Amino acid sequence: MPHARASHLTRRGLLAAGGALGLGASLAACGDDKGKDAGSGTETAAAKSGPWSFKDDRGTTVKLDKVPANIVAFTGVGAALYDYGIQVKGVFGPTRTTDGKPDVQAGDMDISKVTVIGNTWGQFNIEKYASLAPDVLISTMFDGTGTLWYVPEESKKKIAQLAPGVGISVYDRQLTQSLQRMGQLAESLGADMNAAKVTDAKKRFEDAAARLRAAAKAKPDIKVMAGSASDQLFYVSGTNLSIDLEYFKALGVNLVEPPESAKAKVGGWYESLSWENVDKYKADIIMMDDRSSTIQPADITKATWKKLPAVRADQVISRSPEPILSYDKCVPLLTTLAEALEKAKKVA
Repeated sequence: MPHARASHLTRRGLLAAGGALGLGASLAACGDDKGKDAGSGTETAAAKSGPWSFKDDRGTTVKLDKVPANIVAFTGVGAALYDYGIQVKGVFGPTRTTDGKPDVQAGDMDISKVTVIGNTWGQFNIEKYASLAPDVLISTMFDGTGTLWYVPEESKKKIAQLAPGVGISVYDRQLTQSLQRMGQLAESLGADMNAAKVTDAKKRFEDAAARLRAAAKAKPDIKVMAGSASDQLFYVSGTNLSIDLEYFKALGVNLVEPPESAKAKVGGWYESLSWENVDKYKADIIMMDDRSSTIQPADITKATWKKLPAVRADQVISRSPEPILSYDKCVPLLTTLAEALEKAKKVA
């Protein structure tokens, strides 16, 4: 994995380093969400001045005397809530790139208006967090243990003493389910889910899903591979566990699937390949991890990479393994892949 976190070779650390390749009625027909919704969200409706409660995807119900005003969240969660009209006070996780620009996971948030508690894996300034007088901490979850993403293991108890935590699962389910849960959370915090901006975005998402389904049906022989690059290794993600890939598969996309034995070494998410073996799987389209912790396609200098049929055919597109969970931000995930399939030639 990327050298910045090479010393933390747990499955969780590997995921953070860029390996989590782990994005209406018409959407309900797109595939099985596996029935893993930990809360219906029906209990979350709250007036802005009244008591607040929310049952998260751990099955934990957080109850407060009023709707949280001082919200601290993982950067991607803050970006999703921003799209629904909810401004967080602080964020932790990839927020600024090395040149000071907003990280891809910050979405449309004005990062100058939020306090950054930590920008990289393992960073979480507890003193700065406490100074915000947080009402609640919100993050995603990439496993079934209830671990809040980017909350450091060694300091999680101190952090939990300052404010209750809320977790939205992005593990072993489809994108639509996580989108629904984020929408329920946003609504509980005061978002107007009937606002034109929200309903228009959802309609665009539904249209994009229909387009991707049609494109996949028209090009069933086009093989798509989800990859991520580091200095030493190339990672090929399997469809199981990742919310975007599980959804793409349900829509009919023909995705490369490493065998379970290969993925077992890293928790079932992906297979690690040396650059000499980067051609192990035949792919007509390669979707590459867009996170700042990974090497982007334009910067890959490996000769074996440049010889891949999909690379030579310019059939390489971006992928967001940690999607910002708003309908607006998930539309491009679908349209980019749909367009690639529509234009793709069989090259592998």
